[in-house]
Amino acid sequence: MRAEGAWAWVFLALAIIFELSGTLSMKISHGFTRFWPSVLMFLFYGISFTSLNVALTSIKVGVAYAVWSGAGIILISVAGTVFFEERMSLSSVLWVTVIVAGIVGLNISAKGH
Repeated sequence: MRAEGAWAWVFLALAIIFELSGTLSMKISHGFTRFWPSVLMFLFYGISFTSLNVALTSIKVGVAYAVWSGAGIILISVAGTVFFEERMSLSSVLWVTVIVAGIVGLNISAKGH
């Protein structure tokens, strides 16, 4: 399967959403001690990697991986704060901001080539 143009970005967005879902399921599985969250983790990661694979047919691997992993870091940091009452220090917020700046910069530089 090959994703063209905007569809590649749709598949990348799906990869990000399912990666977030897989990571949340991993947390909820408590080290594979809960059956359904463990099953969902594998399912969500499988969908995420499949969607990322399709996105890579049209998006440069460096850009796609940076967006996928960077967005995952940002979203899981927010989800940890919201759902698991994990605190984000000011320095953590700063470094997540650096990640966002890096993703934006990579996308800008990739469009120039």
